[in-house]
Amino acid sequence: MKAFVLSDQGPRIAEVATPVPKANEVLIRVRACGLNRADLGMAAGHKHGAAGGPGAVLGLECAGEVVSVGAEVPGLKAGDRVMASGGGCYAEYAVADWGRVVPIPAGLSFAQAAALPVALQTMHDAVVTHGGAGAGSAVMIQGASSGVGLMAMQIAKARGARLVVGSSTNAQRRARLAEFGADLAVDSADPGWVDQVLKATDGAGVDLIVDQVSGGVMNQNMKATRILGRIVNVGRLGGTHSDFDFDLHALRRISYIGVTFRTRSVEEVREINRRMRADLWPMVEAGKLSLPIDRTFPLDAAAEALAYMRANQHFGKIALEV
Repeated sequence: MKAFVLSDQGPRIAEVATPVPKANEVLIRVRACGLNRADLGMAAGHKHGAAGGPGAVLGLECAGEVVSVGAEVPGLKAGDRVMASGGGCYAEYAVADWGRVVPIPAGLSFAQAAALPVALQTMHDAVVTHGGAGAGSAVMIQGASSGVGLMAMQIAKARGARLVVGSSTNAQRRARLAEFGADLAVDSADPGWVDQVLKATDGAGVDLIVDQVSGGVMNQNMKATRILGRIVNVGRLGGTHSDFDFDLHALRRISYIGVTFRTRSVEEVREINRRMRADLWPMVEAGKLSLPIDRTFPLDAAAEALAYMRANQHFGKIALEV
């Protein structure tokens, strides 16, 4: 099969063996796959948990048709239209654990479906399971114009948040955040953003910040979070190291929670997917939770697609069509 593979000469399109599903896995004929920031790191030669390294096929989410299933796979059969998270998705075929595979709702194209698995799983886990967002809460999403950020705002609204704040350093993208649930859009590069958030919350701060930026905004995040609020660290686009005001953290008694899929077991990821479907699936099927596709590329242009993501000018998701 054709796949986008990491090699000693960098990532490239190559012919590789079609994967064989294990007893717990589903073999999918990939029709589209979504791009994620982690793909950029792997394309540069960095490991992403167990994924990456020489010979690895890039890609963390896809949509397509079931070709075959392992002996332990429940509820799925050949021909089903599905979307899934997992590794090796920049290819004509991919395998995924059955617990990460869900049916594609009627009316969604393969590209639209391929944009959803990582965003739904990651942000339900961050906003709901760890963030505790519910009716009447005030929630901020740092890095809100990414695909997962847009999904986080929609999930917060769907859970009844009274105030959703989204951040973006790009004015054009900031102007579109309201389409996806933002009541207030702020520029996290502007030192005055904290005052804007405090004003919107009558001086108290938000109940939850889902942080995809980290780095230099850490202390500002704490200033914008209420006493006994939560910060869930999902991403580190602004840097993995920075100053941390421990006294401010203690004074505001903030719960600071780090999350990643890289150290989770198969069983843990299955549970994340189960909870997401239990809470959100009727809204996904009704089209109330969706992501815009900024641009699509053919699989042969995967390197170009990654360069487009690296330029950071997109809004929403980038997809490969296979």
